[in-house]
Amino acid sequence: MALDYTTPAGQVRLLVSDVDEANLLLTSAQVDGYLALEGGNVKLAAAAALDAIASSEALVSKKITSQGMSTDGPAVAASLRQQAASLRQQVAEGVGDDDVGFDVVDFDPHLGYSGYRL
Repeated sequence: MALDYTTPAGQVRLLVSDVDEANLLLTSAQVDGYLALEGGNVKLAAAAALDAIASSEALVSKKITSQGMSTDGPAVAASLRQQAASLRQQVAEGVGDDDVGFDVVDFDPHLGYSGYRL
């Protein structure tokens, strides 16, 4: 299955770096679930996915040092949560949202400033 990064599900995968088609972190059902939970908002769905991945990383990896090698699951989790927070901040600020700041309104040139017809 080739990932399509023009779809919302593909864009969620792109934002969470889940792009190795042979070893995907998330199932399609999980990605669709995050999109459903977040009302179809790709960045919020990606943020939710990152939080879930961070929780899993913190639970599974722990902080381990053995034979000169180390892993730091909590640090990885913190980084993922920071990325999730950044995506949520972008949504809050309207970054990348072409609809923010613009409304389409009916225009009537004969309607005066006070709302009365001239």
